[in-house]
Amino acid sequence: MDDEPDHGESSYQGTGKLKDKRAIVTGGDSGIGRAVAIAFAREGADVAIAYLESEEEDAQQTVRLIEDAGRRALAVPGDLTEEQQCQQLIDKTVDEFGGIDILVNNAAYQMGQPGGIEDITTEQFDRVMKTNLYAMFWLCKKALPHMDSGATIINTSSIQATHPSPELLDYATTKAGIVNFTKGLASMVAEKGIRVNTVAPGPIWTPLIPATMPDDNIEGFGEHTPLGRAGQPAELAPAFVFFASPESSYITGEVLAVTGGMPL
Repeated sequence: MDDEPDHGESSYQGTGKLKDKRAIVTGGDSGIGRAVAIAFAREGADVAIAYLESEEEDAQQTVRLIEDAGRRALAVPGDLTEEQQCQQLIDKTVDEFGGIDILVNNAAYQMGQPGGIEDITTEQFDRVMKTNLYAMFWLCKKALPHMDSGATIINTSSIQATHPSPELLDYATTKAGIVNFTKGLASMVAEKGIRVNTVAPGPIWTPLIPATMPDDNIEGFGEHTPLGRAGQPAELAPAFVFFASPESSYITGEVLAVTGGMPL
């Protein structure tokens, strides 16, 4: 990317909100995931990141940033569309950190299809569903036995959940599913003292955008928001910190919009 995203490398300053917590962040190699990993580490958490093997260089950069904050980092490569890989991520994190206090389901896949539903292949639909929904389901199911009262799950949804773009039909469908899953799971695990919330970004400048969208959509990306620009990953991180910290101890099943003023 010629215009590098801001992950908060030089700006985020922690205040100990997550001291000695143990976190997993999927899609932690770049974009929103890297920004969240940096913020969590600077707030005092040890962080495991999940990423695709093809993104090894980016993942190691995130690892260095976590370790520069004085916290332990664990990098777990693999494809989360495979249930076995989700189990491996949980097992490795528990082995390394001794448990899980925070699970961030952030990894996602999209591929814009301006031609509409006719251009969405079964292969693409499967990949979008398995990356965005199946992996979240598997990871929550496998992480919960290792989470105690006070633990939190944070899912990344999107403004697409309520305002679907026609060229992102399959992606938008999964994001609506994430919102419903979040609300249902929040009610299910509330009696255990575990909270489940979701952050809904608007247009955020990450590597996913130029990699998966037509050039016409990239030019002027985010200018239609009331704030008149796309957001940066660093501007998402505080929302995740809020849901992960005791400051949100009476909030569960909630959707927090970070959309530049666009209403959900």
